[in-house]
Amino acid sequence: MKIKIMMLLLLFAATQARPQAAVSFAESFTGNTMRVDYFHTGTASEEHFSVDRILNDGAWAGSRTVLADELNRGLYFYEVTDVATGVLLYSRGFASIFGEWQSIAEAKTNWGTFHESVRFPWPQQPVVLTISKRDAANEFVPLWNTTIDPAARNVNPASLLSSFSTKTLIENGDPATHVDLVILGDGYSAAEMGKFDGDARRLIQALFEVEPYKSRKADFNVRLVETPSAVSGVNKPHPGSFRRTPLSVSYSAFDSERYALATDNLAIRDAAASVPYDAMFILINEQTYGGGGIYNLYSTVAVDNKFSDYIFVHEFGHSFAALADEYYTSDVSYQIPEITVEPWEPNVTALLDPAGLKWKELVEPATPIPTPWDKEAFDAFSYEIQKERRELRAAKVPEARVEALFARERQTMLEMIDGMEYKNTTGVFEGANYMQYGMYRSAIDCIMFTRDKQEFCPACRRAISQVIDQYTK
Repeated sequence: MKIKIMMLLLLFAATQARPQAAVSFAESFTGNTMRVDYFHTGTASEEHFSVDRILNDGAWAGSRTVLADELNRGLYFYEVTDVATGVLLYSRGFASIFGEWQSIAEAKTNWGTFHESVRFPWPQQPVVLTISKRDAANEFVPLWNTTIDPAARNVNPASLLSSFSTKTLIENGDPATHVDLVILGDGYSAAEMGKFDGDARRLIQALFEVEPYKSRKADFNVRLVETPSAVSGVNKPHPGSFRRTPLSVSYSAFDSERYALATDNLAIRDAAASVPYDAMFILINEQTYGGGGIYNLYSTVAVDNKFSDYIFVHEFGHSFAALADEYYTSDVSYQIPEITVEPWEPNVTALLDPAGLKWKELVEPATPIPTPWDKEAFDAFSYEIQKERRELRAAKVPEARVEALFARERQTMLEMIDGMEYKNTTGVFEGANYMQYGMYRSAIDCIMFTRDKQEFCPACRRAISQVIDQYTK
């Protein structure tokens, strides 16, 4: 009984605070990257892990000083500890397609399996890899661990000899002190590699026109990896346009016609490893509005849509900084749970503890909390637009018709917001994270809220800067 109580106390302690790494990179790691590929299997109520392979993913591109993750973001968290001493060597938060899949109705009755990877500096000695997940109180609880001996026969130290063509768009310095962004493309034929290059340059330019990326452009390196397809375009199940492409990008993820994800993790990781990378973006050679972003995995964007620049910046907010969506009127596939705890995302709050507001220092003392805005009129208009959107998609009209609807929506929303009293105020505005009531954001408008906004709200800007710092210190 005493042993059982002690184990429970140790587990409780592990969920209350993340240990900080106090190790020298040179003493603990080589200069390479260890990639652990594994299968993540389960239902809405259970999950299991199984190692696929462990291999050398190229030179380590991450920070050599910020080894422990202090941002506390992501649904999952992985830690690498030394077997002999138990000392934490490396940790990072992340999210996954499996974690999102668990939140849809299908997962209640069916099993799902997804291929995933975690990457960390190649250890010199045996380590324990532990993956934890947030519980109902949003505390991380260990789910699975495995011991890895870098000298074992099942660990492949061979360097990757890439067969992909690569190109550098922006190079500002050593990968160890910069954010290294790799851009892949799917649905581009070999004859369209020039278009891929042009699309990437246009979208990267759009990213660096927005703060805080604009003022911190010198902290980034950007490289392309070409993955030509046999055909142009990607898979679009809703309209019945089917394709098979090298990275297997597909619209209709979780049966949402605009949600585009790629589930061939092995192909994506092997292509990305052709260059040093910390963050990843996949360009989709399509006009149909769509994209997606998963924290510390990748973002996707349809490049030929009228709103592609906006989607690129918005989705990178998800994958790079773990920003939550601040909108709540669009259709989503997730089953939204009752609000009982503070969300972990840095740009939304349940306001359960107003005195402990995440962005408290950004709010002027005289600002009312919650902060009033013309929510009723805004919601009524937004829901009408969503109704029209569903009707247009059901009718399978040309994409230009949908773009025209979004343009009208944007113009009307701009006019509505322009007349609101607190339009330029940092506060606590109700409606965020797919919830019409009980969830709040820091500004009336933001890139994470509407398509009409060309800048991030203060909470988002701060959250993005914190991630940049994690890679560049």
